[in-house]
Amino acid sequence: MQDMTEDSSAPGPGNQSTTRKRIVVRRNGPYEPDPGIPIVDHLGVPVTAEAPVRLCRCGQSQSKPFCDDSHITRGFVDAKDPRRVPDKLDVYAGQQAFVFDNRGTCAHSAFCTDRLNAVFHLGEEPFIAPSGARLDDLVNAVRRCPSGALGIGIGPVRDTNLSDINRPPQIEISRDGPYRVTGHVELVDEDGVPIAQNAGASREHVSLCRCGASLNKPFCSGMHWSVAFRDPLPDPLREPTLFEWAGGYPALLDMTRIFYSRYVPEDPLLGPLFAEMSPDHPERVAAWLSEVFGGPRFYTERYGGYRRMVSQHIGKEIRPEQRALWATYMVQSADDAGLPSDPEFRAAFVAYIEWGSRIAVENSGPSATPPPNMPVPRWWWVCNATPGARPSAVADDTQMTSDAGPALPGPGEAVAFEQHICSGRWTATRCCSPSTSGRKTTSSGTIAGSWPASRPAPCLATAHGRPSAWRCSRGGRRR
Repeated sequence: MQDMTEDSSAPGPGNQSTTRKRIVVRRNGPYEPDPGIPIVDHLGVPVTAEAPVRLCRCGQSQSKPFCDDSHITRGFVDAKDPRRVPDKLDVYAGQQAFVFDNRGTCAHSAFCTDRLNAVFHLGEEPFIAPSGARLDDLVNAVRRCPSGALGIGIGPVRDTNLSDINRPPQIEISRDGPYRVTGHVELVDEDGVPIAQNAGASREHVSLCRCGASLNKPFCSGMHWSVAFRDPLPDPLREPTLFEWAGGYPALLDMTRIFYSRYVPEDPLLGPLFAEMSPDHPERVAAWLSEVFGGPRFYTERYGGYRRMVSQHIGKEIRPEQRALWATYMVQSADDAGLPSDPEFRAAFVAYIEWGSRIAVENSGPSATPPPNMPVPRWWWVCNATPGARPSAVADDTQMTSDAGPALPGPGEAVAFEQHICSGRWTATRCCSPSTSGRKTTSSGTIAGSWPASRPAPCLATAHGRPSAWRCSRGGRRR
């Protein structure tokens, strides 16, 4: 695809040097981050904020994530709860490494137990079995822990270089959960005194309470689950983009990091192709996919757009077997990263992986002349295979359609299409059931009011949708 071998030499956000930033934790009040710390939502999309920024931590603000002084009227108190999980660092020895864990720091995001359950055993003892996975998988699991509760070392001491990633400062507002702070941001009280952290906790990344109910304030203790803390729901009638459905930039970055760390280095076909990639190559590919799948123009704004991407494939002479393996491993990485597995998303995802990677092969030929000024493609759902466009075979009983025939109108009752004709059933030519996501469908099978006001322009995957890097002749296509 257009992002197979991008060489990462152009400057990007990961190459910029930054000075250490701070977040002031006001007593019984909000968080006040230094100017210049980017704030993004759970999809990685920047959140506009006017200085000075005050972030709610009582959970009651009507203008989340920003403070509206509800902590004053609600009498918010930020004292630690004596019932909190004790501050105790546990050490688990394995054949390859030692893994460190402090349950008193854990925010219960479940990244470890959901994605590497051969090592992290939910509800069992010992909780961690370090010999249950490869070393690179252990390192990735530790680095993905948003609370900083986990650590890893080759010896019985936490190794910062293995446990942490060198990232620029950022505050992510997780969905219905804590603020996830990365980039060695220092936490201080209003007197400038550093906030004490539990034993073994990461200084590079922490999770800060946003619901107001944590037992370990200002750090998240997972109580947002217990108090059912919720952010405002998005418009239920707007069809999500593939970018949103995938989980945004963080999810796509998780996938690309797995791909380039787990599958590429030792592969005899792909290893040489990516031998000169820079450390931030996964970030660049995730930015490209974010933009392609309907998200913000991350790649264009950070790295230079389509012209920059396509220039990296000229003369590479990518072989078909390399392309096929690249596509296979990318789909496997999507599984490993926990990207949505529903048929609708995977149909669109795999379609782009196949389409884009074949164009990369075409553009990399020795005589190829790719058009230089094409826009970044914008991918969409395949045909009508969109979320909620069909009843699911594994939906809840309340969402399953009935086999019963349509109800008959009563005496003097007017015939209504949905009540007396369709009655929530699939027919040979149309779907007129309520979707599994609660959206109403029309008699033609489309979702009423579901498309965004500005639906992306048709994608380029059509017979005549894009100029080819190949030249046409009477004898067929040639390079």
